[in-house]
Amino acid sequence: MISLAGRDILHSWGKFVFTGVGLGLLIGVTLSMAGIYRGMVEDAKILLDNSGADIWVVQQDTLGPYAESSTIPDDVYRSILGMEGVERAANVTYLTMQVRHDGGDVRAMVVGVVPGGPGEPGQPISLVAGRHMTRSHYEAVADLKTGFRLGQRIVIRRNVYTVVGLTRRTVSSGGDPMVFIPLKDAQEAQFLKDNDAIVRSRRRTSQNPAFSRPIPGLLDAVIKSQSSNSNVNAVLVRLAPGHAPEEVAKSIQRWNRYQAYTRAQMEEILVDKLVATSARQIGMFLVILSVVSAAIVAFIIYTLTMGKIREIAVLKLIGTRNRTIASMILQQALGLGFIGFVVGKIAATLWAPIFPKYVLLLPEDAVRGLFAVMIICALASVMAIRAALKVDPAEAIGG
Repeated sequence: MISLAGRDILHSWGKFVFTGVGLGLLIGVTLSMAGIYRGMVEDAKILLDNSGADIWVVQQDTLGPYAESSTIPDDVYRSILGMEGVERAANVTYLTMQVRHDGGDVRAMVVGVVPGGPGEPGQPISLVAGRHMTRSHYEAVADLKTGFRLGQRIVIRRNVYTVVGLTRRTVSSGGDPMVFIPLKDAQEAQFLKDNDAIVRSRRRTSQNPAFSRPIPGLLDAVIKSQSSNSNVNAVLVRLAPGHAPEEVAKSIQRWNRYQAYTRAQMEEILVDKLVATSARQIGMFLVILSVVSAAIVAFIIYTLTMGKIREIAVLKLIGTRNRTIASMILQQALGLGFIGFVVGKIAATLWAPIFPKYVLLLPEDAVRGLFAVMIICALASVMAIRAALKVDPAEAIGG
């Protein structure tokens, strides 16, 4: 049996293919927007995975180091280590800044961690090249997204660091790559003042009548305390097997008087509060783009059908049934939608790595997208079929 849809497509295959490619690029943009939203959520979750923590101990009445400012003394971890159920506890600092290097600068989240192996909370889970930090100063481990190389020297505040290790997919909730440096250096970098500010602070302190008492070393001790930092942003806690995070978190809050969040709570903060506004904005844009795409698909199918109205009129004059004509239009619409989806999926996969932030293309989103495209094409073909069958053959051929 001759396929009218196939014969018609072969007759004008160039127009049909190029239309499908154009439609595919539009579908690819829609799939990419969905991938950007998924990537934002995935970045928030990967941040928690890379920390290697079960509980985050932060400043009381704050949402933690990822959502807002948190400052606690760096000796808190000792008391937490002695609590039941706690296997490991480590200080950590977070600071988003421009990291300079010989070719310019890179925006990154600088993470201060205790030097050691991958078992310490806060340390990169795995490296793709090099080694972990072993010294207390001037070594760094960077994410591949920064573009740094092993042995490269980078500048953070006033200090120069050597990149000794490279890792992958260690990013902040905003998608910025991470650079890990020793905790002591990070503490200094986070609260470092410029030289003029230090001089002015010392002058104000020396002129303060409260420090003019005849006590040897008082003024020097006060000035030294002002120029040093003994605070961190959080304590990352890893639990021993068999202990419930909720119970240990309650115990920490009760006895240490600090806020403690479990993994589930911290994930809720990141997804529902930190990236919620950006996610809603992308979601609204995705809805608008989907509506516009559906309208364009319907317009393309309607225009293609009306463009061959004379051929349809001839088919009707030679006795072709309306069901056969409707089947031809439906098959062409579904074929166009399938070609468009394949092109769009390939295009989205190819250009996703080029985006500055992570784009996560899930198979289930692709299945939903294919289903939606087929539904839209089917509905558009129904509209085109109704318009085509209402046309009088004599008037169409005579016109």
